[in-house]
Amino acid sequence: MTQPFAQKASIPNPALEPFSILIGNWTTTGTHVELRDTILHGHASFEWLEGGAFLMIRSEIDDPRFPSTITILGSDDSEGEYYMLAFDERGVSRKHDVSLRDNVWKWWRNAPGFLQRYEATITDDGNTIVSKGELSKDGVSWKQDLDLTYTRIK
Repeated sequence: MTQPFAQKASIPNPALEPFSILIGNWTTTGTHVELRDTILHGHASFEWLEGGAFLMIRSEIDDPRFPSTITILGSDDSEGEYYMLAFDERGVSRKHDVSLRDNVWKWWRNAPGFLQRYEATITDDGNTIVSKGELSKDGVSWKQDLDLTYTRIK
């Protein structure tokens, strides 16, 4: 039997409070640049992990060409920055930088040869998120990637 340790650290991280608007279950619909005639459908969930120390995001698209993903979002209080670590069913893991300001949630990755950036606008009522993704191989020219609209499940 494993003993739980560091239980006192399982508390809300005040730096993550702005992300509380995301907590819940969502349906997703969207498009991908290479599948223009296909409407993609999926689900996402946002929940606190370890009492709010981190935010866990689970997402899947009901199309086998897109991997299911688990993401952990946390903060670095000394830098005032946010980061996401994502892992998918292919065994791929990635780190993204994150920001959330004025209901615009952004995440990006600046890895050589495979740069990504997303911008997601959260509606004032918090029940819809419209995201636009872009991809670049050289950091100069960008092309449309995955665009998703999240709708909160009530």
